[in-house]
Order: sequence, then C-alpha cells, then structure tokens
Amino acid sequence: MLISWDYPPTAELLQYLAGGRLAMRFHRAVRLWVLLHRLYSTESRWITCLTQPFTYPDLRNRLFSEKHPKSDRLNAQAILVGCSDHGCICHDSVMNLLQDHFSPETWGEWQQQLQTLTGWSETELQQQLGGHPFATVHRSLRDDLKFLTNLRWLESKNGSCYYGGNSPKLPIPSITNNLNFSGLSKTQLWGLLRVLESVAFVQPNLEVVVQSLWEALVEDGVKLIHRKEPEPQQRIFIHFDYILSDENQDQVDGYQEQIELLWRDPIGGVINFKTWIPAWEKKVEVTVYPVCLHYVRRAKYLSAFGFDPEGKLGWHNYRLDRITSEYLRVFAWGDRHIPPELQKLKLTESLPNSEDVQIELDAAWGFNFYLPSQLLIMRFNPYFDRWYVDNTDRHPTFKPISYRDLPKLVRRHIPNLEEQKAVLEIIDQRSPQDCYYQGWIRVGDINVLMRLREWRGNGEVIAPFSIRQRLHQEALEELSNY
Repeated sequence: MLISWDYPPTAELLQYLAGGRLAMRFHRAVRLWVLLHRLYSTESRWITCLTQPFTYPDLRNRLFSEKHPKSDRLNAQAILVGCSDHGCICHDSVMNLLQDHFSPETWGEWQQQLQTLTGWSETELQQQLGGHPFATVHRSLRDDLKFLTNLRWLESKNGSCYYGGNSPKLPIPSITNNLNFSGLSKTQLWGLLRVLESVAFVQPNLEVVVQSLWEALVEDGVKLIHRKEPEPQQRIFIHFDYILSDENQDQVDGYQEQIELLWRDPIGGVINFKTWIPAWEKKVEVTVYPVCLHYVRRAKYLSAFGFDPEGKLGWHNYRLDRITSEYLRVFAWGDRHIPPELQKLKLTESLPNSEDVQIELDAAWGFNFYLPSQLLIMRFNPYFDRWYVDNTDRHPTFKPISYRDLPKLVRRHIPNLEEQKAVLEIIDQRSPQDCYYQGWIRVGDINVLMRLREWRGNGEVIAPFSIRQRLHQEALEELSNY
C-alpha cells in the first residue's frame, strides 16, 4: 500500500523537518515539505510516475525547468542567474510555495507560530518568506533526499538510488508553542537563569531573557523568593574561554549590534571596515556583505562575502575584535561605494546566505570553510581509540575505515602519484590491528591543525602528506627543547 502525505506545512511540521532547528534550517524544511508533497500528495503523486528506483537526476529533471542549470560545479548564485525560466521552482519564494495551502486567516496565524518557534522579528520573518529555498546547489538537494531516507520516507540503494511508497505512514510529532515560564519550577528557573547568564556574552540580546527570568524569581521587590526559600546552591558550572577584556568585549558587542540591526532591515546592505591582519602586521580595508556570526575558538567571527583582504571575491571569516574601525560603515544598496559584483548579486537575488556556510562547514572539517579540502587519514592505537576517539563527534566526514579499504581510498582521492605512493608505503608498514579514520579537512585551518597537534603523541597523520611533514618537523623542534 502506497503511503500518502496529507499534512499541511504547519510551523510544528516544519520544525520537525528541520530537526528542531527551524531558525537555522527553515529553507531546508520548506524544501523537504515541498518534495514530500509532490512525491506523495494525492494531487501530485510523483512517486507513481518516477521509475523505481529513481536517481537524483530523475527527480531534478521533473522538479526544475529545462532551462535550469544541471552542473554540480556551479554555486547557488550561478545556478539562479543561469536559469532564465522565471516559472522554474528556483525562482519561487517561500510565500509562493506555501501560501496557497492556507486560508487568509490561518496564514497570519502560521506566521505568528513561526515567530514563536524561531524568535524572528517581523522583518526577519518577511525576509525568510521572501527567500528562494530551491535556489541552491544540487548537492543540497541530494542531501535532502538522504535526509528523507533517514526519516524513512524514502528507501535508498547504494546511496544514489531511491525507492518510495513502501514504508508505513509516519506519525508527525506535535511541538508545543508555549514558551513562557509558567510551567517551570523555581529550581528549573534558577538553572535556566544560570545557563543563560553563562552564554549571554555570545548573544547580548539574551540579556532581555535573563532580565525576564530575574523578574519571574522576584516577588514584591525582594531578590529572594521567600526567606524560607533561599537561592539554591549552584552545582553545575559552564566555563567558556573568552579572550577579550571587558573594554574589547563592549566594542565587539557594538559591532554585533550594528550587524544585527542591518539584518533586521528587510532591504539590508553592505558594511565597510578596517581590520588587522596579524600575518601581514597591517590594517586592511574591506567592503563585504555580512552573512552570519559565529562564536568559535574563544572569539566571535563574522562570515562575510565580498573582496577579502587579498582583494579576491569570495568568503572570509573576520574576527570581530581585530576590527580597528570605531564603527562599521553601512552602505545601502545602490551606494557607489559597493563593488559592482555585490550589486549584481543583489539585483539577481543571488546573495549568499547562512545555509551556504553550513553546507561548506559540513563538507569538510574546519571553520575556514572557504579553504581547499583534502583527505585526512589518521591512525590510532586501539587503547587510545577506545577511550578518546571512538564514539566521539568530531565532524560528519570523520569516521572509521578498515585497514583493507585504505589503499582504494588513497588511489581514489590523492591524485598526486608521488604523494599517493608515499602514503601507500606508510600504510603498508602499519599494523592492520590499529584503528584508522578518514575525513575531509580544510588545509590551512588552524583549528584543525591544533586538534591534530593534540593527538600527535597518540595518533599519526598519514595524509595529507603536507600536514604529516609539518607535524614531523614540529615534533623534532619540540624534542630539541627537552
């Protein structure tokens, strides 16, 4: 019996499809709902028209128009610009895709529910509704099919062919929208308050929530609830390394506030600032389109698209405390100071977004997601692997591999024959009883390099060969100190 998809795109259902992270994965959740609707709904029923099993190209050719670019090498901007058919789904906004599934009354209620689940302001909500979920790279859509397989709405054969319609109908979990504090005990309120106070430096706007919690714990202007009910002793502590002084932190919070205010403007804009480049020991002025903020490696970073410090158009991560301008200069679209390349992206509605960043972060291990990626092969002794590596979450691509599969992996992913030979010789000299891991890393990313350095005494980097040689030289220098 064929399964069916009869669920409207409620906020709760999109939250389910987003894996509980609707604010970060909203467009992906919309894509998943549209795919399920077209595959299984009674009005579309694509699953009966596709060959079984079907491949991604089979679905792609049915989903997009004939003029939609099919190359896997194009980025999202090039795909959108290259599709001249404005009737193609890549040009449809969220509003175009979903609004017909609501009445005028329920459409307004649905938007309120979205704001409750995501915390978006009205302008942020409208920005999201105006976005184009299917204006993305083909790799994202391939990953969507894999995600539907994990949810058992599709079955996969060899990871590239898919079957549909044989799984049992899945229940859709309900998610409460009530986010007030009335259901929390005093002990739970204290615990939540302390957690938020610990992480409020990452998002200064959390201070509003912290203040609300304090008000919930205050009665008649007295800090403690009752004399008989003192503040409970803190048992759990969260320690974050944050390297900035209070003065520098205030400056960074000011930059963050400027960027967030710009994001709340539905029109948006571009920012200009001077930043210090330690490797060059000088300041560089940049004009970039701000995309998202991160807290990583004990500091805050802005991922932005534009002309980087070397003058190349592309992505770059800027550490906020290294910005030397007193304020960020904000340019509205159309300003003569904005590079024409960014103006063109705006006019073609192909500006990059945070989902593009997340895709690249998932593709290879390393925060500097714009750096080239290379194959990582690690070896550990079984004891160290058991207690410190096995069943730990490092990166989606970092996973065990059997000793016998290593030569095939090397020949497939290391094109340089000289390096390939050197790596194979090392593997041949190692024990099959040891534990081996493969992954993809951003070569040149300091965060990954620091992790590999920490493993150096108990693990061996077999590839990339350049990193292996660097760690070898560092180990010799370290030994000379003792």
